[in-house]
Amino acid sequence: MSRIRITGGEWRSRLVQVADAPGLRPTPDRVRETLFNWLGHDLAGQSCLDLFAGSGILGFEAASRAADYVALVERSKTAFAVLKKHAEMFACPRVELFCCDALKFDAPSGRRFDLIFLDPPYGQGWLAGVESRLAELAAPGARLYAEAEKPLESLGHWSVTKRGRAGQVFFHLLEQA
Repeated sequence: MSRIRITGGEWRSRLVQVADAPGLRPTPDRVRETLFNWLGHDLAGQSCLDLFAGSGILGFEAASRAADYVALVERSKTAFAVLKKHAEMFACPRVELFCCDALKFDAPSGRRFDLIFLDPPYGQGWLAGVESRLAELAAPGARLYAEAEKPLESLGHWSVTKRGRAGQVFFHLLEQA
């Protein structure tokens, strides 16, 4: 298993293992640093959803930066087992794990999220598939972070406000129009 580091916050420099699971490609350090420069380094008061958690690095970064609540959703049992191990290691009651398909995820108690991370496996239509669910998952004024194999202009009612590219990864911050 490879490992990646948390780039900021309470758990800065802590290492997270990456499960050997098909399609799993953790967001690189440089991209996460850019993302959290865009978002701000203190996420206190925010509820976050990492809908295609994989390694969980985006969700753990948000929790490390004091997000009030972080839900990590992962359907791969292999990746989920590693997520569970890390969640236990961090012993953070603000992090909750869900082993299910992203399209079938039901937020607990009808919770809505201020920040939604979307980093699905490429080439499988996941972003288009989840688009119809965003309105029920997103809180008013929510922001989305999306990674894709090609540049995006919008996703549902959200428009790209910031974008970047790292190798073959296109990353975007989206806000409601």
